[in-house]
Amino acid sequence: MLYKIWMSVYKEFLLLKRDMGGVVTLFLMPLVLIITVTLIQDSTYKKGEEVKIPILLVDYDKGNVSKTIFDNLQKNNVFSVVTTIDKIPITEAIAKEAVFKGKYQMAIIIPSHLSIDLQANIDQNVQKIVSSLGFSDSLTTDSKTKLVNQKEVKLYFDPAVQLSFKNGVMNGIDKMISQIETKSIYSTFQDQLGEGDGKFEQKSFITFKEIVPKINNKDNKPNSVQHNVPAWTLFAIFFIVIPLSINIVKEKTQGTFIRLRTNPVSNMIVLGGKTVMYLIICLIQFYMMIAVAIFLFPHLGLPALNVEGNLLLMSVVALFSGLAAIGFGILLGTIAKTQEQSAPFGATAVIILAAIGGVWVPVFAMPKIMQVIAQSSPMNWGLEAFYDVLLRNASFWDLVPELSLLFLFFIVTTTIALLYEKKKRAV
Repeated sequence: MLYKIWMSVYKEFLLLKRDMGGVVTLFLMPLVLIITVTLIQDSTYKKGEEVKIPILLVDYDKGNVSKTIFDNLQKNNVFSVVTTIDKIPITEAIAKEAVFKGKYQMAIIIPSHLSIDLQANIDQNVQKIVSSLGFSDSLTTDSKTKLVNQKEVKLYFDPAVQLSFKNGVMNGIDKMISQIETKSIYSTFQDQLGEGDGKFEQKSFITFKEIVPKINNKDNKPNSVQHNVPAWTLFAIFFIVIPLSINIVKEKTQGTFIRLRTNPVSNMIVLGGKTVMYLIICLIQFYMMIAVAIFLFPHLGLPALNVEGNLLLMSVVALFSGLAAIGFGILLGTIAKTQEQSAPFGATAVIILAAIGGVWVPVFAMPKIMQVIAQSSPMNWGLEAFYDVLLRNASFWDLVPELSLLFLFFIVTTTIALLYEKKKRAV
């Protein structure tokens, strides 16, 4: 039995050896993929210290509000503020043209008298409140009421920028102005109530602190490598579906499979040999990608993947993910009649599984219906297991649900393939 399986594995090795170009591509392309994608996405995980987005600021206010907005944008690690182009102060017309032509992603136009009118509006509101409390007789109030029109801060966006970027910027500016307004309200109340040296506490009462998981007593802050390496490793592992299914189709069309069946060898042993051989390939792919993430990424300016204490668990996840991919490849190769059927279908199916599994877009950012569908993708099970190991400090028992699903997927797909082949031969 073991000898037959070993010979079946050796047969698969010889088949792969005849196509060294395909084998090299199988290992090389995932490495190119993981390096390229990680380099591209790395900047989104950094705080913008290296790459800043230039934005245009047109200040018609010249007051406290515009100064606060300018200072906050300057302190921000994401943006760099541009107030002149070719040493010429920017006007609204210049900013509009530059943004709509795609030279800049956005422009902020602060209207004139914004600071003065904002303070006047606050003064009037505070006076109304103080008067309603019966302090009007004892306090000196300005009886003149100035008509203050609503002010509008104009934002011009490059039509190519995404909605999430627009919402983020608008929320940021709204927060800045709200802080200025709150501070002004406190100051105005203080003036109206005649609180001499008594100062209102204007420091934010509520602050935010991000608590991140600790591994080996060190903060484990997520980075681009921890997200991209497992995601694209899974993508590469599942692409094994294409050569495996083509291999099975070739054996059927060339008559190899019939010759094998004339020997006292069960179909299960033949598929067992394929499973072992392609599982070895999956694991080699996995370790090559881990090695690149550990040793090459630091030389490319990327953070190195920290696998300290996690390599064994990651290997287990890769093993079960490889089994799931191989089961799918065996099923596809068994059902497909030609290479023209198996190759395009396999490639498209892997891309779809990756898309709904959260490899490209995080599952939490998907619509509700897609979040439910994502739970059915084996790539999602593998990805969650990798994240559990790398980011959530999970133990082996925490991984059991995902590993069980991956193994069950392998069993179900392989069983269907065996039953389909048996029924086909019976016909």
